[in-house]
Amino acid sequence: MTRKLLPFDRWHKTYPKPGRGDSPCKCGTRNRPLYPSTDHGRGLRWQARYADHHGKENRTSFGTWQEALDHLLDLSAEGARTRVKDRSTGDSCVAVFAIQMIERKRRKKKRAGTVDTYESHLRNHIVPFVGNRPAASLRRGDSMAFVDHLLEKPSLGSARTVVQIFKTWRILMHYIVDEDVPLPANIVARIELPEIEDGNEAALTPAQVAAAAAAMREIEPRYEVLVWLGACAGLRAGEARGLTRSRVGWREDLLYVEEQRQRGKAVPLKTKSSYATLPVDHFLIERLQTHVSCFFGPEPVSNTALRRRRTRGYIEPVDEALLVTNRHGRPVQDSDFNEKWSQVVALAHLPAGTRFHHLKRFYTSTLGASGEHDPKTVQALSRHARFSETWDTYARPPLTVEGLEVTVFGHVFHTSPPPEVQ
Repeated sequence: MTRKLLPFDRWHKTYPKPGRGDSPCKCGTRNRPLYPSTDHGRGLRWQARYADHHGKENRTSFGTWQEALDHLLDLSAEGARTRVKDRSTGDSCVAVFAIQMIERKRRKKKRAGTVDTYESHLRNHIVPFVGNRPAASLRRGDSMAFVDHLLEKPSLGSARTVVQIFKTWRILMHYIVDEDVPLPANIVARIELPEIEDGNEAALTPAQVAAAAAAMREIEPRYEVLVWLGACAGLRAGEARGLTRSRVGWREDLLYVEEQRQRGKAVPLKTKSSYATLPVDHFLIERLQTHVSCFFGPEPVSNTALRRRRTRGYIEPVDEALLVTNRHGRPVQDSDFNEKWSQVVALAHLPAGTRFHHLKRFYTSTLGASGEHDPKTVQALSRHARFSETWDTYARPPLTVEGLEVTVFGHVFHTSPPPEVQ
């Protein structure tokens, strides 16, 4: 059975020709336009396409992308069980093991975001490269060729991305070995990877953070406080979106960091160190109070819009007491916030590639350079599991080097008596 990891979108063209008359429909976004096919709006949108063991093509349609994907995964797992006659010979193709690896990680309830990253790397890069190859045919040269293949892709953009994708390749190779497929022992050993040269990048300045907040206020005022939560409390994007009003110690200047939001759903935090009762500057509490007073609940709509909603069977959002919601009163979605953040980077003239996580770096750098907290306290406030991570983060120019005066050596030698010359 030929397996495909992604459902097919019946309603939109795979290869549109915008310059030859194709116009985008309302299903897409400005950054990711979609172009209607001849079947647009007719029947179920998502289609699971596969060939059975006789080679006969099958197409089953579903209403949602997830339903179609689940159907493909079920078929893949069933096909893998029937095809693998002698696992020791590795006659199953790499794509089969890729699907099994993702299924196993999901069954073991590994972190959803991490598993999604693995699945994305497998689907977009690894399976297209060697997916149809028998697993036992892989050699060390394939690992080297895969890195070269990634480096030739201009869309990847950075050496860091290539290294991250290769880590997924390494995990897959280890999984295949654990399934008793005889791969070379050195298949992923000593593979030369590109250098990541951004380790000494400068931290954001207070002026840049203020510009980011002002830009977000202009683009989406409801999301401005997320910028302050990242810069003044070191919260990750999912942690800031998952903060509820009851987890703010308004009088004590505390935040209780206990969960995060991914795809609008509550999920566990990144590490055990991420859970914390976090003291914060009263400056941040004032920003939170202003936000709550201005943006409590969904935005009001007209009576006409309200009647249209009732006609469509609109379901009112459940009040989850989230500090930040979208204008409909629902959890902020990753895609929506990421789109707004890209606009902030451009409007505030931040360095290209600035991510929301750079606000956490600003938080740690500012704490470390202030001189008011010892390094271990900075580590605890930053909620890092390892001290090396904290030190490498806040010991960055310009906050810790520029503008400093070093006088300790002159003080030492002036206070010490000169040695006697014999």
